[in-house]
Amino acid sequence: MNNQTRKSFSLFFLVCFLHLLPLLASADCTCDQEETAATQSDDRTKTLKYKLVAVSSILIASALGVTLPIFGKKIPSLNPENNIFFLIKAFAAGVILATGFVHILPDAFDSLTSPCLKKKPWGQFPFSGFVAMVSAIMTMMVDTFATSYFKRSHFNKALPLSGDEELQGKHEGHVHVHTHASHGHAHGSAAFLSHDDSGIFRHRIVSQVLELGIVVHSVIIGISLGASQSIDTIKPLVAALTFHQFFEGMGLGGCISQAKFKSRAVAAMVLFFSLTTPIGIAVGIGISHSYNGNAQTALIVEGVFNSASAGILIYMALVDLLAEDFMNPKLQSNLRLQLGANLSLLLGTACMSLLAKWA
Repeated sequence: MNNQTRKSFSLFFLVCFLHLLPLLASADCTCDQEETAATQSDDRTKTLKYKLVAVSSILIASALGVTLPIFGKKIPSLNPENNIFFLIKAFAAGVILATGFVHILPDAFDSLTSPCLKKKPWGQFPFSGFVAMVSAIMTMMVDTFATSYFKRSHFNKALPLSGDEELQGKHEGHVHVHTHASHGHAHGSAAFLSHDDSGIFRHRIVSQVLELGIVVHSVIIGISLGASQSIDTIKPLVAALTFHQFFEGMGLGGCISQAKFKSRAVAAMVLFFSLTTPIGIAVGIGISHSYNGNAQTALIVEGVFNSASAGILIYMALVDLLAEDFMNPKLQSNLRLQLGANLSLLLGTACMSLLAKWA
């Protein structure tokens, strides 16, 4: 074989290899559901045991995390008016912020940029960032419109009373002094109550929207864990999600404790948060035989919901939790408390970001 022939064969094999590279790269993505030998040999009874352990541990951690700040009001150090509460709330806000940026948003990008999806339109536009941005804007709109509606309705109820009393005072001179004084007193108390009730109402909006964002993500991660058949995947997820739910529960519980809900509403919110991930795991166990995480519908639904959840949590952590507390005059006038809150925030983000290695 002469040199010219060898060069021709070498060029031929090189061209064939270059053409096969895309096929080899795409072979890593199994978009169709496959039952490999390793999957078939997995002991389903053993994985079910780990999943049941996950249900119980996550349920206990979620309930403990969300109730600790609520019942902690009876403990002096955990009272919302105490300085330590600022540190705990900053830590919890850091956890929620890291959850949105480090855990949920990357998962959303992975889902909506998967090679299993059609390149058009999913590969031509950053849908994950767009959905997160829109959900953050919508959260801000709900926050502002609900708060302003409450203030307008409260003032509209307070104003007619003073007008009637003033008209009555104009007709009767001796009553004028008495009703005018009572008018001034009623107007001042109405303004005071409006300010106080407005703060409580805002905390209620924050806690409800925050729970919505957390719950959406909790359902998705619960289904993913329940549908998994790999013990190596489930083992680290059990520990990571247990801590994940505990810290998120602390952040949510701090908001609920400041919202001053009635006992029935508090119980409903606590149960809703605590049961969401275990129910998601149960649903995942039920559909584990037919669930395909690489199916287009599953990827799109997970990606869109994760993006929306990330936008909600990032907005709530930065605006309604951190900005409100860090601009509080009490924190601004105390340098030690300010430094402590910043360190607590960094510690919360660091702890939650570290968990991203396993979950």
